[in-house]
Amino acid sequence: MGKTSPIAEVVLHPVRLRIVQQLGGRRLTTAQLRAELPDVTQATLYRHIAALIDAEIVTVVDERRVRGTIERTLALGERMAHVGHDELAAMDEAELRNAFLAFLGSLGKSFDTFVENDDRQLRQYLGFGTTPLYVTTDDLAEIQARLGEILAPYRTDGGGDRMRVDLTTAVIPIPPPVAPEAK
Repeated sequence: MGKTSPIAEVVLHPVRLRIVQQLGGRRLTTAQLRAELPDVTQATLYRHIAALIDAEIVTVVDERRVRGTIERTLALGERMAHVGHDELAAMDEAELRNAFLAFLGSLGKSFDTFVENDDRQLRQYLGFGTTPLYVTTDDLAEIQARLGEILAPYRTDGGGDRMRVDLTTAVIPIPPPVAPEAK
């Protein structure tokens, strides 16, 4: 059994975060994963895959012999690759900023890959924006649970004419304004 490191400690490395994002809803061989992440050297990729397997975030779902080596097929493991509220609350300001920057860096890399592809037809799938919500923590939990239910049928590759998209969310609380006399 692997170590039970906090998920944030394991996942919030830029390369590991990209591996987790690539595996989301899919099973990929190590060769397919290398093709999805061509800028990551083979040794670096394998080192980070090993760390994710050790932490039970990624699992080996199949192995087969290919030309004298073992080809592994990977998928997300039992531990959800998600940084929970308790882990976020335990981070100091620098760790929290680093975690968010790793998230943004990974998001930026995905966007750069999309733009560099220069397929104008793919733009029909593109969208981004911000929507203010006024919620309690209970409201937010309900929204997240209901979104999970709505999105569940679309999280695995069913083949056919479906296009993979990454739906990214960031919930950022806006502190109340400070009264002028309190400044």
